[in-house]
Parts: sequence; C-alpha cells; structure tokens
Amino acid sequence: MLRPTQRAKRRAPASLSGLAWLVAAICLLPMVAVAIAALSGGTDTIVHLADTVLGRYAANTVLLVVLVSFGTFAIGVGAAWLVTMTRFPMVKILEVALVLPLAFPAYVLAYAYTHMLDHPGIVQTTLRSLMGWGPRDYWFPEIRSLGGAAVMLILVLYPYVYLLARASFLQQSGSTFMAARALGSRPWVALWRVSLPLARPAIAAGVLLAVMETIADFGTVAYFGVQTFATGIYTSWFSLGDRAGAAQLALCLLSFALLLAVLERVQRGRAKYHDPTRTQKHHPPITLKGWAAAGAALLCGIPVFFGAIIPVIALFSLGIGSEQDLLSPRYLGFIRNSLLLASIAAGLTLGAAIILGFYQRTQPGRAASTSVYAARLGYAVPGGVIAVGLLVPFAAFDNVLDAWMRATFDISTGLLITGSIWLLVFAYMVRFLAAALGAYEGGQALVHANMDAASRSLGKGPFATLRRVHLPILTPSLLTALLIVFVDVMKELPATLILRPFNYDTLAVQAYRLASDERLDGAAVPSLVIVAVGLLPVILICRQVGRE
Repeated sequence: MLRPTQRAKRRAPASLSGLAWLVAAICLLPMVAVAIAALSGGTDTIVHLADTVLGRYAANTVLLVVLVSFGTFAIGVGAAWLVTMTRFPMVKILEVALVLPLAFPAYVLAYAYTHMLDHPGIVQTTLRSLMGWGPRDYWFPEIRSLGGAAVMLILVLYPYVYLLARASFLQQSGSTFMAARALGSRPWVALWRVSLPLARPAIAAGVLLAVMETIADFGTVAYFGVQTFATGIYTSWFSLGDRAGAAQLALCLLSFALLLAVLERVQRGRAKYHDPTRTQKHHPPITLKGWAAAGAALLCGIPVFFGAIIPVIALFSLGIGSEQDLLSPRYLGFIRNSLLLASIAAGLTLGAAIILGFYQRTQPGRAASTSVYAARLGYAVPGGVIAVGLLVPFAAFDNVLDAWMRATFDISTGLLITGSIWLLVFAYMVRFLAAALGAYEGGQALVHANMDAASRSLGKGPFATLRRVHLPILTPSLLTALLIVFVDVMKELPATLILRPFNYDTLAVQAYRLASDERLDGAAVPSLVIVAVGLLPVILICRQVGRE
C-alpha cells in the first residue's frame, strides 16, 4: 500500500513543479547574473580595486562581522540564560522586553545616537557645561566609526541569538545541569560546560543570522562613513558609474555570504545532540537575591534601555521640533509608496512560499528539495547584490527590446521593466522568501498526511486540497509570514535605493536622504513610522514568548 505522500507524488500536476522551478530560477538569477557580469568585466577593474579599496572593504567587513558576532553572542546568550535559568525582580517583563530592539532598523539607531553623542549633541554639551571644558579639553568616543556601527548592529541583532538560545535552554532537561551542580560546579561553570554545548546549534544559527544581516547592512555603515563591500557596491554603481567594478564587488560579497550559508548548513547538519533524560522535568530556576538579583536585572535591562527606550525618546524629541508633516501630500506619498511596495511584495513572496512548500509536500524528493534550497539562498545574499544581479540582465533586456521596437515599428518602449516597481518587488521576494518559507513550513507540520489522503478519496485534486484543507489550517502561519515580509520590506534600504523608479521614494529612502544631509530632526519622523510598523511582528513574538 502506498503512503499518502507517495500517492500525492503521482498525482501532482506538472504546472506546480513548473511554477516552483520558476520561483527558484528567479531567486538564482541575481547570483548567476552577478557572477557573469563580474567575470566578463575584465581584470583591469578588479586589479585597480585590489590596489586601492578592496583591502579596506574586506578588512572593515570582516572586523564588523567579528565584533557583531561576539557582541550578539554575549548579550543574547547571557540574557537568555538569566531569564530561563534564574529568577530575579522583573524577570517576566524583561524576558519579553528583550525582543523589542528587533523592531528597529540599525540605521534608525544610528540617527538617534548620532543626535545624542555627536559634538553638538546633548551628552557632550552637558559634559562641557558641567565640567567647564572647551572643545579640545577632553576626549569622547567617536560614534561615527566602525566601532559605533558595530554597537548599533549589536543592539538590534542580539534578539536573533536571544530568541534561539532561550528556546534551546527551555527545551533542555534539568538533569545534566543539576548533575553538574551536584558535582560542585558553580552555575556559570555549569552553563559553560553543560548548557552551552547542548544549545550550540541554536546559538550558532542565531549568530550566523546576525552576521548575514551585518554584511547586508548599508544604511548604518554608509551614514557612519565606514567603507564596506555594501557601500562599495553603491559607490561604484552610482557615484563612479563603474558597472563592472560594482559587479565584481558584489561577487566578492556574494561569495562571503554563500560561504556563511554553507557553514550554517554544515554546522546544523553535524551538531546534533541526544538527551535521553529530555522527558524529565526542567530543573528549578535559581532564585537570585541581593546584589546578584540587582545585577541580573541590570544586565538584562541594559540592552532594552539602549536598544529600544533611548532611541524612541531621542527620535520623539527630534521629531517634535522637525516641522515634518506626516499628513502633507509629500509624506502621504512616501507612506503610500512604502505600503504599496510592502503589500505587493508580501503577497507575491507568500504566494511563492506556498508554491514551493506545497510542491515539496506533494513531490518529496531531491528535485523539490533542491528548488526550496535554491529559493532559500536569497536570504544569505545582501540586498545590494540582489539589486545589481537583477538590474544587469533586465536592463540589457530593456535595451534590446527598445532597439528592436525602434527598428521594427519605430516605437520606443523605454525602460519597460527596470523603470517600474516590479523589478524592486522581485528583489524583495528573492531577499525575504526564506523567512516566508520558514513560517509556512512551521504551520505545514500541523497538516497530517492523512488529511491529503482523505481529500483525494473525496475526489479533490492537489490544488483543491491546498485551497480547502491546507490554507484554512495554515491561516495563522500565513498571516505571520505575510507580516514578517511586510515589515522587512518597509525597513529594506540598499535594494530600494538602487532599483526604485525615478522620483519613487519610500519612508526608508526619505529617512536616509535626510540623515545624509545632516537633517536628523527630519529623518526622525519617517524613522518613527518605520519603527511603529516594525513593532507589529515583534508584538506577535512577544506574545509567543509570554505564552512559553
């Protein structure tokens, strides 16, 4: 007798596999196009880059990755262990509040802290007033530096590590930890020798997510004047008009991102642990008192204070005196453009995730797994690389089509694709499809294979089964995926800067433009709107954390 998945495999329509491979091909197109454009650009450009800026780009990118890795690991793992393994005042509030910085784009924090910590900012002004110092009488850390960019990224990316580490700690049995304590190990020693090794796969996955976001960041490093591969791509493409140089820099960054993706895949496949005592109850939390309790509350409260509370206060104080009118026709246009792009991209990305996920379910095998893996690679590719990879082939297509129409019909088609929002929407889909797939597959686990068999026994085909059985059950997961992609698109900056049509600006672009002109008070207004929208999925995550 055939299993349900085997019967589904025989009846799955060819159109489903065709759509799934079309989505996978679109996701692979930017990477292939970047490689071809870089390799066909000759060696003169890359030799010149190697002699001038390539070493600086590589060194800054690697140093930024190292700093963010250590910072997110220390804060994320430390906070996760404290809120799961110990009890101290306000622990229930802090375990939820620690997720809040996830709603902030790093470049928004950069604007807020520059306003406070720059030479004319409130911090240095207050110091000079209290101490009677002159402008050259003291030293103060420079916020606009590689270290400052690393701090901004750490504050908004540590929740990735925190959430995954916390989930892993909650799933661990208490027997091994209590055995280490019974043998005389102190709590922190038991954490290092027992809890951390068991949670290593989850922690590594969280750190690698933070690293991928770091190499993809453009707004923070560009505003702080830190030269990385992400800023180099934009500078080469627009400021210098060097398409070959931009493609070759994009290929370097793509290689680094794919290397990280492979490392994540390898460590996830090899780092597996079996705990035969997992069914036993969790160990009782350690109750902290006195200075230990105060220290734990302080350590967990610091990232929330500096990653969420202070930036909101700073942005509000800037926005009140900015004279920016959110209800003006210009700002309503920015909001409309942002919402339109985010809505279309979220809907298209969710549709692509459903196609790939259902194809993998109805036709399990190497072909389906390969298409899904190819679609997931986009999350490891920075937005600037995707933008260059899409712009090169579609700009060539537009030029060829326009030349043929002129020669044949004496009609100019202009920039049919590259001059529209659709290329930008496709870039968003490639970048964020992995997030939608993750949410969809998480919900799909609730749909038992026997439901598919029952639907087919009633004469329903695969698409009818998807529409009448799967989708109603998957509604919460689908809404979560839709919301995650929607908010990610609202915050996305590098691909939007490169691919947006002429005079088609979003809130993120407006915030970046105003901040680049040193008009931080004006940049605070669109930044606050982006943060407000970003709080929606964070609230959902906080509710889930509260239930756990």
